[in-house]
Amino acid sequence: MFMADIAGVRVLYTGDYSHEEDCHLCAAEILQFSLYFNSEKMAKTIRRLAEKTPEVGETVSGFLVKKAFTYQIMALDDLHVFSQLSTENISQRITIAYSGAFGVLKHRLKQIFESVESLPNEEYEGPAFRVHERLTVKYESEKHISLHWRSDPISDMVSDSVIISILLILILITSYC
Repeated sequence: MFMADIAGVRVLYTGDYSHEEDCHLCAAEILQFSLYFNSEKMAKTIRRLAEKTPEVGETVSGFLVKKAFTYQIMALDDLHVFSQLSTENISQRITIAYSGAFGVLKHRLKQIFESVESLPNEEYEGPAFRVHERLTVKYESEKHISLHWRSDPISDMVSDSVIISILLILILITSYC
């Protein structure tokens, strides 16, 4: 619908692009009305986040869920209660063929990353170390090492860079032999 001014006469044009004839209404037949919209958006905190009323200026941390034109902020643990979404923890593991010295690998990764810490042998069978407290590199055999991490964006980036570093070390080892 739109209003057209034709030869000084205002006409409301309603074209619905169907096979019916278009309808033209004169301006005198049109009732005037006003619509007011509230542009303020409000989100309710529910379940665990609603147990304590936040102070003015206090940050509320959670998930913002929009459902049927309403907004709700909820804790991660409450997500499955109010939606059909669920959360899972994914543990990833990759085994890489690596025939170099495990100490050389640890030394090279210490040069690249800030935090490379040895793990006690009681926790793992054989030598192992942790990179950035997110990724565990474990000596499996003379020809294999394995990487273990819980999947999240930062851990995935750390694991990708460690895998690339291992592959580059392997390239350097094979090029000198």
